Amino acid sequence: MKPYPLDKVYQLIEPGPVVLLTTALDGRQNVMTMSWHMMMEFTPPRIGCIVSSADHSFAALSQTGECVIAIPSSDLAEKVVAVGNCSGRDTDKFAQIGLTALPAGKVGAPLIGECFANLECKVTDRDFVERHNLFVLDVVAAWHQPHDAAPKTLHHKGYGTFAVDGEDITLASKMP
Repeated sequence: MKPYPLDKVYQLIEPGPVVLLTTALDGRQNVMTMSWHMMMEFTPPRIGCIVSSADHSFAALSQTGECVIAIPSSDLAEKVVAVGNCSGRDTDKFAQIGLTALPAGKVGAPLIGECFANLECKVTDRDFVERHNLFVLDVVAAWHQPHDAAPKTLHHKGYGTFAVDGEDITLASKMP
């Protein structure tokens, strides 16, 4: 073993898949690329996510308490990177990048038509927002494209490098 640079540790353990987080504030929709998230509970489905206070989406998520987590397949990789490489402060990302905003059923943020799954979320815990920019979200509605049976997802490895899901394996499990 050799020492590993601490500023690169996130490249070893960063979760996946890369998702697109949508928000809406004062009639203006936005989307950001996000890979810092984690499942926290099975039922209700609960997700923790980090949204930097420097991100344009932070204000909308803080004020409305609503978002959509849209899960893109790897064939949207270039659009996912394009979303992450510009700011919603001065760009209509949906129009510029060519994503389709669809109305959600329970939140004001839009679904993304090109994504194989969309999770409508409401903020349920803000205890860690001030210290860590960590929002706790409950999924209140979920949507998927049934024709995308086994989509491959992107996993961020840092500095523009991504891994794409590989072969699935199934092992015996004693979990219900």
